[in-house]
Amino acid sequence: MSNTNLQDYSHKRFNILTGEWVLVSPHRAKRPWQGQNEEVNNEKRPTHDPSCYLCAGNTRINGEVNPDYKDVFVFTNDFAALQNDSPTFNVNDGLLKAQSETGICKVICFSPDHSKSLADMSVSEIQKVVFAWQKEYTELSENPKINYVQIFENKGSVMGCSNPHPHGQIWSQSSLPNEVAKKNMQQLNYFNKNNSSLLGDYLTQELEKQERIIFENDGFVVLVPFWAIWPFEAMIIPKRHLSNILDMTEEETLQYSEAIAVLTKAYDKIFNTSFPYSSGIHQAPTDGNENKHWHWHMSFYPPLLRSASVKKFMVGYEMFGTPQRDITAEQAVKMIKDCL
Repeated sequence: MSNTNLQDYSHKRFNILTGEWVLVSPHRAKRPWQGQNEEVNNEKRPTHDPSCYLCAGNTRINGEVNPDYKDVFVFTNDFAALQNDSPTFNVNDGLLKAQSETGICKVICFSPDHSKSLADMSVSEIQKVVFAWQKEYTELSENPKINYVQIFENKGSVMGCSNPHPHGQIWSQSSLPNEVAKKNMQQLNYFNKNNSSLLGDYLTQELEKQERIIFENDGFVVLVPFWAIWPFEAMIIPKRHLSNILDMTEEETLQYSEAIAVLTKAYDKIFNTSFPYSSGIHQAPTDGNENKHWHWHMSFYPPLLRSASVKKFMVGYEMFGTPQRDITAEQAVKMIKDCL
């Protein structure tokens, strides 16, 4: 990077999407590490596990039997965090405030093959997952009680994933989650002031600098955002100003699937392990408004720091002060690109 101070000295970087700062401490990467090592499980899984409640033909805890699905399978979560039939209520007792929250939670199995992850799937197989995301977003957005649809994946036990079968989740609800509300406000303010997309203008600058770009095709860019918090955090951004995943052409769904495939495959090569992460798509609310200010994107937050068994913890100063990282975004890009 032209400003070498960013690679040698502590500084703050501003997250344009949330309006918050992250502390970067590149000099700390040189310190000796005596932290926790965790057992790495690279055991090859079977293509079908008779004890897995997500595998085709198996019985789930509620007694329902999964169909003999051949690609993508979606069902309503048996242990949903949000209830669709909750009564409407408010608690307003001085400083004690609460509101009812309703929603629908779904599980989406990416593949019937228990041994796979997105990194092991072909671009065309991933495209079927994208089509399923679009279908669910469409159907859920038609529900007048649903104002936001959150698509996400937790991969790996260190990210709290209770089942290794390739799957993600969709939580849809009546109000905007905290992170989405921040991004909604930041993008809206910028759009009202500049009549252009915040992420689109940011992407133009990143493409000019070519300092944090991992991969690009005709429709999408994979990069490490300037303000990244997690060591190998990455973002997939459509080149066109698209407010939600329904705005993609069919060709763009294939390009998007390629971007996911390239990034997840590179992740697995960094430490030669099935790379854990949480990923999520942030896109326009389904509240009936035009939401032209939204530019949808997908973020990946992997916890691994120095090896397959050393992870980043958000503790101490980060819990009580500000998120902090040691490896700069530019250093992370080089490590990821070396694995392409």
